[in-house]
Formats: sequence, structure tokens, C-alpha cells
Amino acid sequence: MGTIRFSSRDLSAGPASLNPSSSIPTTTSTSITETVNGSHEFKVDGYSLSKGMGIGKYVASDTFYIGGYAWAVYFYPDGKSSEDNASYVSLFIALASEGTDVRALFELTLMDQSGKERHKVHSHFGRALESGPYTLKYRGSMWGYKRFYKRTQLETSDFLKDDTLLIRCCVGVVKSHTEGPKTYTIAVPPSNIGQHFGKLLDSGKGTDVNFEVDGEICASHKIVLAARSPVFRAQLFGPMKDQNTQCIKVEDMEAPVFKVSNCGVVQDICGAIHKCIRGFISQGIDPFYILGCLTRHGGACWFELKMGFHTDGSASACSSRSLCT
Repeated sequence: MGTIRFSSRDLSAGPASLNPSSSIPTTTSTSITETVNGSHEFKVDGYSLSKGMGIGKYVASDTFYIGGYAWAVYFYPDGKSSEDNASYVSLFIALASEGTDVRALFELTLMDQSGKERHKVHSHFGRALESGPYTLKYRGSMWGYKRFYKRTQLETSDFLKDDTLLIRCCVGVVKSHTEGPKTYTIAVPPSNIGQHFGKLLDSGKGTDVNFEVDGEICASHKIVLAARSPVFRAQLFGPMKDQNTQCIKVEDMEAPVFKVSNCGVVQDICGAIHKCIRGFISQGIDPFYILGCLTRHGGACWFELKMGFHTDGSASACSSRSLCT
């Protein structure tokens, strides 16, 4: 028969250890619902001439765009419904583009043109919490009022001036989306550290190692050379470093060639030479052969070997061979 053992720690852990929220990472997201708002002003010039055009007949505004949909204002001088017998003017906002179940808030305002700011406003915005946005099912669906204003009162009001009506329509199209944690992308410029090291070398500031080349002293920076070359790192800072690291003598190289090579190492512009050397070595060619070729044709071999293609031996071993034809 098997045995199950409980420790006091197991029993004291309690139900908290069973709570997944204590150990499972939590992610978050937010559903955001908001309105994209816009407005349009529609002027009805020559109101008196539009009277008598017939019940259900309208004059329309130009098409305007809000929230990704096209809209138009319809004004019915003789009313929209025959049951009112042309006693009221009707005013509607219509969906003028393709769409299904477009949810929006609306406001229709007949502007007071006397300067008293006593506008006649029918707004859906203020009732959004009570009834929610209005849904337009398809193109041509409308929202508005059949009995927007009694016609006899309109014609004696400050809303009509110089036979002109001014109507303002506001639309708030409902949009929803879900947001997760935001990620930011930062464009990182290409590295120019080589240029900075090159300027530092040109300035001569902070140099702490000298190379004697063909009787001329060329200064450089130990830390930069060590960072660029494992061989320099061992020679300048390693346990087997040279006794005199303040001045290193370079043989079989002219000073101008050394300066160019030094600049190349510091500014990292020797990539093509590196690739060539690696290709030769991969073919089993003696690196001293490479050294001899570069000495004759470029003079950068000493630095190339210092950059990591270094084998036991001396420059004299290379110079004693007739390697390049």
C-alpha cells in the first residue's frame, strides 16, 4: 500500500497556493468606444419658392463626410407626412453612402438669425445615456423629425431672414476598437563610433602608446586597439604583455603605411581585407604568404595579423621568403 505524507508547510500553504493569479502572468486590453464628430451647415435660400412643392418632397444639402460615411440633410418645406397636411416643416439627416448598422448621434439646429442665439435645437447627443446611439440600417436610412417646426410660426420667426433658412447638422459616428499594451519603435541610426574614434586619433588627445615606425613616432590609444584586436589586447594588457608597452617598434613598414593602417583599424574600414584573408586561410594557404603579399601590395599586413590572424613566428621569417611574384 502506498503512503502519502503531508508536511506542515503543505498544510499551511492554504488555498492561496491554488490561486492562479498569484503565479500566472497577466495581460491587459481595453475596449474603447467613442464618437467621430463633425458638422455641416446647410443654407436654404428662396424658402418661399420651395413652398408648395408637395408633401414628401425635399431639398437636399450637398453630400458631406463624417466618420467614414457620407451624409445629407433633407428639408421638407411641406412636411414629410401627409397626415400633417403640410402644417409642419420636416428635417432629417440621411445616410448617403453604403453601410449597414451605422450607429451615430445626431443634432439638428435651426439657426436664429437675429443674433439673439435662440436656436431651435433637436439633439440626440444629450439623450445618448437614455436611449443609446441611433442605428441606421442601410443607405437612405434617416433620423429626424416630421414635425420639426410649425410652418406658420416659422414664417414669422427670427429663423427666417431674407427668405433664407440656416440649418446646422452635427453627427457623431460611433467607433469601437480594442487596444492592447502599446509598443514603440525607435529608429536607431547606424553606428558612427568609428568616426568618433578616428577624430580622437586625429586630435592626438589621450594617446597612451607610441609606435616607432621607420624612425617616426606614431601615437595611438591602447584601449581602442585592444578593443579592435585580441592580439593587441594580449600584447598591451594580457599577462604576457610586452615589457615596454609605451613604445612598440614596428619593422618592415613605412610610417605613412602604418598611419593608414592604424586609421583603418581604429575606424573599422578593413572589412574587405579581413574577408580576403579569411578566404586564403580557409584554402590552407600559409598566413605568412598572405603577410608577404600584403606587405608588397598594401602594407597593411602587420595590422591585419594584429587584428586576429596572428601565428607564432616573426616578421623576419616572412621577409626571408620570396612569396609573391
